Amino acid sequence: MSGNFLSPNERQELLQQHKRERDGRVKDRIKAVLLRDDDWSLAAIAEALFLSEEGVRQQLKDYESSGKLNPQNGGSEGFLSKAQGTELAAHLEEHLYVKVSQICAYVHKQYGIRYSVRGMTDWLHRHHFTFHQPCGVPAKADAAAQLAFLAMYEALKANLGDKDRICFLDGVHPSHAVRFVRGWMRKGQRREIPTNASQKRLNILGALNLETMELHRQEYKTLDAESAIAFLTYLLAMMPQGTLHIILDKGRYLHCHAVWAFAAANPRLKLHYLPSYSPNLNAIEPAWKIMHEHTTQNAYHATFKEFTEKIRHFFDIIFPQNASDWIDRLTDNFRIIGEVVPAS
Repeated sequence: MSGNFLSPNERQELLQQHKRERDGRVKDRIKAVLLRDDDWSLAAIAEALFLSEEGVRQQLKDYESSGKLNPQNGGSEGFLSKAQGTELAAHLEEHLYVKVSQICAYVHKQYGIRYSVRGMTDWLHRHHFTFHQPCGVPAKADAAAQLAFLAMYEALKANLGDKDRICFLDGVHPSHAVRFVRGWMRKGQRREIPTNASQKRLNILGALNLETMELHRQEYKTLDAESAIAFLTYLLAMMPQGTLHIILDKGRYLHCHAVWAFAAANPRLKLHYLPSYSPNLNAIEPAWKIMHEHTTQNAYHATFKEFTEKIRHFFDIIFPQNASDWIDRLTDNFRIIGEVVPAS
């Protein structure tokens, strides 16, 4: 913050506030802002007000970021009425801000009340707001179709024979590349992870049985109708008794005449297609996320062979040993896309 940063109106408002203000600490903060606007150095302001240079610097920073003049932690939070707080909370549920300073600016514009960033952050925490990333969902998802599918699924489970099985099927294509995600590290530390330019990937079809927590999988050169039929044949051999109910999406290679004809020729096999744009209803989807957490996230593999061995080790060793620990993630407690989830 350098000199001549205040507009004439802002400067006049500060001068008037200085005349009305009874708190000497606030008066000193106003003086610091005005003197800095007159192009005084930090050292000169500190000497004139009997403050430390660092203290003056922080006061000016507070004013620059949020207009804070109140020396108390939390800023002017007490001036926000209960009705205004309720209105602000409703506004924040409809509008996503990425910086607390933007919320401070909105509150000042809407209610004429200034908050410091720290004060507004405290207010947000007390009113059960947290800073986290929003979730992307398919824009074309049909809530009614999802509800209808769930009704069918619950009826299917209720009438399942002793030897019948339900499996959630899907394909995944892990690439020989590092997937960078956030992680805890010391402040100021730069953590570097090697990368590669490999375009190779694995093509895997998997089927998850939630009852037994078994994840069957096979690798293919490509995922198409031929590999889908081969995988369904493999599943029928792995579960030779009872009806095998397969829940799957409408991907092009799964939702095609060749696959339908194969299912029609195998009475033990029943295909149940998910509604379009409904990955939230496929219980195997979280398994792919767990796989990436243990194989590709922030992890460099020098060769494709090393990468492939890591993926296979996850499916052959890590998943069977730990599947029971992931029952809260590998579940059919589905959430409908578009439903409003009450705050906990």
